[in-house]
Amino acid sequence: MMMFLGVVVLLLMLVFGMPVAFALGISGMVGLYTIGGLPMVEGILRTVSLSTTASYELLTIPMFILMAEFIIVSRIANELFDSAKTWVGRTPAGLAISTALAGAGFGAISGSSTASAATLSATTIPAMLENNYNPRFASGVVAISGPLAMLIPPSIALILYGLIADISIGKLLIAGIVPGILVTCVIILTSVGLVTVFPNLAPPGRAYSMGEKIRSLKVIGPMLILITLVTGCIYLGIATPTESASLGAFGAFCIAVFRRRMTLETFYTALRKAAATSCMIVLIIICAHIFSYYFTLTGVTQALVAMVGDLEVDRWVILMLIIIMYLILGCFMDQIAILFLTVPITLPIILHLGYDPFWFGVVVIITAEIGLVTPPIGLNVFVVSAYSNVKVQDIFIGVSPHVVAHILVIILLAIFPAIVTWLPETVR
Repeated sequence: MMMFLGVVVLLLMLVFGMPVAFALGISGMVGLYTIGGLPMVEGILRTVSLSTTASYELLTIPMFILMAEFIIVSRIANELFDSAKTWVGRTPAGLAISTALAGAGFGAISGSSTASAATLSATTIPAMLENNYNPRFASGVVAISGPLAMLIPPSIALILYGLIADISIGKLLIAGIVPGILVTCVIILTSVGLVTVFPNLAPPGRAYSMGEKIRSLKVIGPMLILITLVTGCIYLGIATPTESASLGAFGAFCIAVFRRRMTLETFYTALRKAAATSCMIVLIIICAHIFSYYFTLTGVTQALVAMVGDLEVDRWVILMLIIIMYLILGCFMDQIAILFLTVPITLPIILHLGYDPFWFGVVVIITAEIGLVTPPIGLNVFVVSAYSNVKVQDIFIGVSPHVVAHILVIILLAIFPAIVTWLPETVR
């Protein structure tokens, strides 16, 4: 029982609101102490920081975060929404469709779901409310469009999964492209379906001339160049994910300068925010490794794999139970914490069952998207509420149809895993 004291300590600290990094580190040290005493704890603490942060791929994270901060400085998301609105604004749920497209576009050049949700909230909700959109419907679309940044490359969540799973980050980022497009289409179809059934949710928008539509495309050019610079270089094998992230950060900086948004103050703010976020993530990674040493030495993972192998049930049943577990955890825990706590345990089981690790990573990220908009935690819902002044409970109601649609997407990916796996298999 003493060997599992670290797990008990971890759960208690998470329940009482201890930051994830400290909860993982302290509980890991407590667990290691119960196994090998103080010498074991000291030995691991001496080496874990260097061995963890020496990974070349880890540089991808601060570079993509810096890229996101420069994109926020450039305020390109506002014009992405305006451009999409010009082309589809007149259709049923036109502004909602524009929000989903802007969310996908911003996600493709930022990688941060929180930043995406905050930016979309400040940009698209006022426009929808001014056009007499139902507040629940409008805020629900924004809340579910923000997490697209977790799936569409460059995705910080996918990079973290790749580091934990020790698989190719380049192929993993490419694996998120088709599911990202699929989820965007599902958000659009769900919005159109809701407006078709309940026309009072959103009135039709105004029409735009072809000249206005063509002029609105000027904002798409820099975005496409940046996406090509990042994702295209990875796909074609021209650059590694780390090199592509650096190119992306430089490209985002150039866009902000070209748009005359970059000043010494905004440059310093972007660097400071990127450094703070990167330090937080790296600290979580270091502390998660401390906890993983403890878990490895207890043999829990190996025991679980052996136990699953002895079960006389179909592998679909086990997969369904794992997905349900992720959906439940997403309602109560931070998504980064879920990745570091569960992937070292669930991935060996998934591999033992014969599933693809890239496919599983995408499925885990989609369940994390759902967790960002489900009560009681629902981080993106609270972000949207703070920026839009729409009540939290109204946003939860507005986003619920999209949650159901996302669950259907997971089922579709489980039945047809090639939706995820075929594109990374073509990477050079």
